[in-house]
Amino acid sequence: MAIWERDADSCAEAAEAVGALGIVTDVRDSAQVHAALEQTAAELGPVTVLVNNAGGVFFSQLLDTSEKGWDALYKANLRHVLLCTQLVAQKLVDAKLPGSIINLTSIEGVRAAPGYAAYSAAKAGVINYTKTAAFELAPHRIRVNAIAPDFTVTEGLMQLTPEGPRPEVSQAIPLGRPGHVDEIASTAVFLASDMASYITGQTIHVDGGTQAAGGWYHDPRTGKPQLGPG
Repeated sequence: MAIWERDADSCAEAAEAVGALGIVTDVRDSAQVHAALEQTAAELGPVTVLVNNAGGVFFSQLLDTSEKGWDALYKANLRHVLLCTQLVAQKLVDAKLPGSIINLTSIEGVRAAPGYAAYSAAKAGVINYTKTAAFELAPHRIRVNAIAPDFTVTEGLMQLTPEGPRPEVSQAIPLGRPGHVDEIASTAVFLASDMASYITGQTIHVDGGTQAAGGWYHDPRTGKPQLGPG
């Protein structure tokens, strides 16, 4: 396993935690991605599973979003998906090897996201890119799927809200709680495995039922369904 991460400290920490090869890489830069792929292949062998997990977000209302801000969110959330997928898939095609590519997107890619228009547009792009890449690469036995979480407790989220999720957040999720990173990781493991050998072009919503609910909530007092929060 190899971890490509632009921050040297977190790259080393994550690699040590799971016994992986850590390569300091900014996946928004094609030259760095190419170099990381070459090093990974040289030390570990052909890359047959790719998880595109980089991303970033900041609040910016539609009328206040600058071109610089838009470009930054595009590069952080969509550009690297193209770069990494393209380079890894080309190596697999040349070697006539099957593979599995997994893209992390978000529920914000399929619903309105006030204050996050650029971010949600990029995440929607990941979903559509996943479908097209899956179709184009299917003859080469390369599967491409996406995972779309909703509210998930991550290190970054805890830095923003150290006190934890607000009660109304859990109310908005049918299963009544935020997600955990292990639940997202488990889905990635499934999609990478032979158990998912007939799944491609799909976006799996690991979100506690939020996307399926479509705006319906359970009233916290009565338990009855209602459209919109009480």
